Formats: sequence, structure tokens, C-alpha cells
Amino acid sequence: MERSDPSALRWLIGNELRHYRNEAGKTAASAAKTIGCSAGKITHLETGRYQQQPDEISALLDFYGVARHDIERLTSLAASSNSHTWWAPWANVVPDWLKTFVGLEGLARSEFNYETALLPGLMQTAAYAHAATNSTGFVRPDHSERFVSFRVTRAQRLSQEDPLNLHAVIEESALRRRIGDSDTRREQYRHLLELGDQPNVTIQVIRAQDGAHAGVCGPFFLLHFDAARPIVYNELLEGAVYLQNPDQVSTYTMAARNLQEVAMQPEDSLALIEELLHD
Repeated sequence: MERSDPSALRWLIGNELRHYRNEAGKTAASAAKTIGCSAGKITHLETGRYQQQPDEISALLDFYGVARHDIERLTSLAASSNSHTWWAPWANVVPDWLKTFVGLEGLARSEFNYETALLPGLMQTAAYAHAATNSTGFVRPDHSERFVSFRVTRAQRLSQEDPLNLHAVIEESALRRRIGDSDTRREQYRHLLELGDQPNVTIQVIRAQDGAHAGVCGPFFLLHFDAARPIVYNELLEGAVYLQNPDQVSTYTMAARNLQEVAMQPEDSLALIEELLHD
């Protein structure tokens, strides 16, 4: 399944437009004069509410003094935005903030994910996802099956042609947490071992004895794209926070690097999962 998402793509392009305008020190009003529109439209283009046209992007970025290769990079992104949204069949069971994230995830080249309590959503089996979903109470019972179906379909991003590169750092406590029955957990461990053998998936585990690290503030995602700046995603109970500021992203990039250094090596992490499977 092609992971296209025009709304996420508009959001991503808008983020780039805002970054370059701020970097150039231009106001929305001065940018508006460049393409003959209102300052309000510039705001809507930057938030992704309006479809960005390649000629508008080119004119704005040229006004901001952006290098030609970056202009071509963003105009090519805009040219591919007239596509269907892959998660549309689940639109009524997926919250808006999560729709944006999975749309961006579908566009990403790589993802770093640090998890403390549950296993990464991209790595969950259907049975594990079902047990986790039913335990939280955040998903309506009549939406549970479809939400799990959405999660399973989302996870196919790891095995499709040109797959996402995923680097997951997981707290050992998340692996040991009793989600579902013993059969559910064994199936989940086997699935993790299979994923860990894929060249595009790296799994590292952090044990309690591994000491302090940069993940004390909780789980986070770091998305990298071929044609856009990286983005940090922090999930909350009733929403999410997206960080695009280069300094903020740099802080999380350093945190991700620290977590990888503190965690067990991938081969040792898989050996630990193997032990849990046979416990």
C-alpha cells in the first residue's frame, strides 16, 4: 500500500515555508505581495490548510533567498500532493492528531522511537494491540476492532517495498509488562525477533541496571524525511506536540544518540527477547 497522505504533505510543506520565511526575516504581509494574495493566505499555506501550488512555492522561496536545489525539492513535493489518504477507511476511529502523525510517518525515510511502557505501535501484533487497546479505555469498545486493524495496516510500512527504517529503543519493563495472556506475549516476542532480523529494523533494549539516560522525560519519535527537515513527535493523553524548531530537534537528536549508547547492543537485545520468549 502506498502511504500517501495529502494533508500530512501539506503540513510538511507548510512547515518548510514557515521555516524559510522566518529564517529570511520576512513578514507574512511582504510574502503575500510576492504572490499577490493576503497575509492570511500565507498563514494558511504555512499551516497546510490550503493546498500549496508549485509556482507559489517557487516564488515565495525565491523571495526568501532559498537555494535553487531546495526550491526544486519542495516544488517536487507539492507536485505529488494530489493523492489519496491511506488511512481514510479508519478516519472515524483515529483522532486527528494521530492522523497527522501516521501521515508524516508514511512520508518519512526513517523513524527513531523511544518507548517506556508499551512496545512501539509499528511492532505490535494484532493480539498485543487488541489487549493494549482494551486495557486503556481510550478507544470505544465498538471501535476497538477497527482501531487494531488500523494499527496492523500501519505496521505494514516496515515490510512494504521501500520500507521505513525504524530504530526502536525500548525499556525492558515494556517488554516484561503483562499485556494480554502468555500466548499473546510469546507471539509478540517472536514477532519482535522476526522484525529484528530485517535490515531496516534495529531494536535496542535498556535495562534498569543500565543507569540514567536522556529518556527521563518520556517516549518520543524522531522522523527524518528525504525532502524536508526532521520532526519530533511527543504523544500526550489527549493530543500530541510536534517540534520543528532546529534547536529543539537537535536536543532530541542528542537524546536519541545517548539512548542508543546506553542501551544494549542490537544482538544482545534480541538475545534478551529470546530469553523472555522461553521463560
